[in-house]
Amino acid sequence: MTDAPDLPPRLALAWGVAERPERTPKRELSIERIVDTAIEIADADGLGAVSMAKVAQSLGFTTMSLYRYVTSKDDLLLLMQEAALDVEYPPAHEPADWRAELREWAQFTMAVFASHPWFLDIPVTGAPLTPNNLRGADSALRALRSTPLADEEKMSVILLVSGYARNAARLQSDLARAVTEAGADETVLGGGWGGALRDLVDEVRFPYLRPLVEAGTYAEEGAIDDTAWGLERVLDGIAVYVDARAAGAPGAGRRAPASDDPPAPAEAAGTDPRDAVAPVEMAVHVKDPKVKKATLKRRDAERRVREAQKKVRELEKALREAEKAERETARAAVEKARG
Repeated sequence: MTDAPDLPPRLALAWGVAERPERTPKRELSIERIVDTAIEIADADGLGAVSMAKVAQSLGFTTMSLYRYVTSKDDLLLLMQEAALDVEYPPAHEPADWRAELREWAQFTMAVFASHPWFLDIPVTGAPLTPNNLRGADSALRALRSTPLADEEKMSVILLVSGYARNAARLQSDLARAVTEAGADETVLGGGWGGALRDLVDEVRFPYLRPLVEAGTYAEEGAIDDTAWGLERVLDGIAVYVDARAAGAPGAGRRAPASDDPPAPAEAAGTDPRDAVAPVEMAVHVKDPKVKKATLKRRDAERRVREAQKKVRELEKALREAEKAERETARAAVEKARG
């Protein structure tokens, strides 16, 4: 099947080392045409619309004829991602500026995702091993060439930034899809429900959210670009780490050695002791029976407070209606006396 027997068929296809079927002049079918057609379908109607049968129909061939070129739909999805990543990344800065270059890399990555929203709907099935995926990693490594980070640290930085880019692009894609499915009604984003939220979000159950809802900050469009703001904060954190490493601080985040010896102190090993404590605390909080019982009591108290608040709102409404009726009755009495 391939010139590189160590590669699975889909990777051999992506690297262009798989054996290709012979074509005759009357039947000009190719892997490239199949992938391009699948991308056109996905761009227009989403990933769910892509099937081997639909692609074959669009090309005017039988479904079985496609399997001579692409052995499964999973292979086709991989090749679609690979084609979407066949792009030229922003050029390097001279002199090197790791922060500016990494920012551009993240923004470019998000732009690629935005141009093909279906890309993010394809499940991650393993480490990226296709050529265009690796070109993206190579471009990010180039951005970090001027830093004092070790190779593993650079890969961790790339994972962090690409994870942020992927999550931000996913959120934007999901919100855009929600608006489209609602018939371009942007109230689905929450902007039209400020009044309702002010009645529902009380200061007892939501003491820190209530001021934002009351001010209109929560449900309305703000002045901050959340995606750009978040990216800068990620870069801020990386900058602190880069500066610390440049000053000679030990690296952080390394796994403890696998041995029978007692582990070294966290500081000496270059790790943060909170990395080990936090998961334990979360597990206790979730599983401990006493914590669960206390949580149930808190929820019950909150429920009773909400019921009391509801009763207060009903009484306040009744009071307002009574006051209104009183004013109207008084006004009518005055007008009758004058007449």
